[in-house]
Formats: sequence, C-alpha cells, structure tokens
Amino acid sequence: MATTDRFRDAVDNRDLAALEDLFTEDIRLYSPVKFTPFEGKQMVLGLFGVLFRTFEDFRYIGDLSGTAQTSLDGTSAPSTILLFRAKAGGKEIHGIDLLHFDDDGRIKEFTVMVRPQSAVHALGEAVLVGLVSAGLAPAGR
Repeated sequence: MATTDRFRDAVDNRDLAALEDLFTEDIRLYSPVKFTPFEGKQMVLGLFGVLFRTFEDFRYIGDLSGTAQTSLDGTSAPSTILLFRAKAGGKEIHGIDLLHFDDDGRIKEFTVMVRPQSAVHALGEAVLVGLVSAGLAPAGR
C-alpha cells in the first residue's frame, strides 16, 4: 500500500501510531495559522493528536499526485495533494494537505492550506487551545 493510502487510513482511523511510521524524524509541517513550521516527528504527532480532537466530520474528497519543490531546500520531490472538507469551531473548512516524500516514501514535509479566512481563524483558535492543554505550546501566546 502506498504511503498516501496508508496516511489516509491513519487519518480516517485517528491512528497516531500508524502516522508515526509514515513521518521522517525531521518532518516539517507548515500550518495555515503559524508562519514557522512545526518541526520534528514528536511535535507533528502531538499536533495531529490535537487536530484529531479539533476537527469534526473530517474527510478527504480527492487527491492529485506528481512532484513539487520542497520549502526547505527547493529540491523536487514526489508529492501528493489531498483535498479535504471538515468543520472546526462551527465553521465549514475547505482545504488541502500537500505531502512531500523522501526517497524511502516517508513524509518529510507537510503543508496545510485552508479557506475561508473565518475558518482559518476558528481553526487557529481551537488548535492553540489544544496545543496549550497538551503542553505543546505555552499559555498566553
């Protein structure tokens, strides 16, 4: 089974252990609400734990595969775009997850884009509360 399919199954089942096997140790996740990326497998897994508790009715609705330049070094890497719909904070969210893979097929870079702006704001607030309560971000930020 391809990494993308395994990733979708892990997200559908809210399975952090399955995600752990798919991420590189130095994975970088670019969020729609934070300029600097979340870095490292443990931080990204912690974020996914928060996202699993935050999103309502999350579902992937399509995918596109090819290659794209990574943010870190601009090299071209195998990539997949997963289109999704969800709700957070009562707002309907339309978004994409852009996954870049390393030579072993593990996810090394992950970018999330979300619309509309009101959904980005609601999602950002909900995720920050979750990160603080999980001890992954300081209170009062």
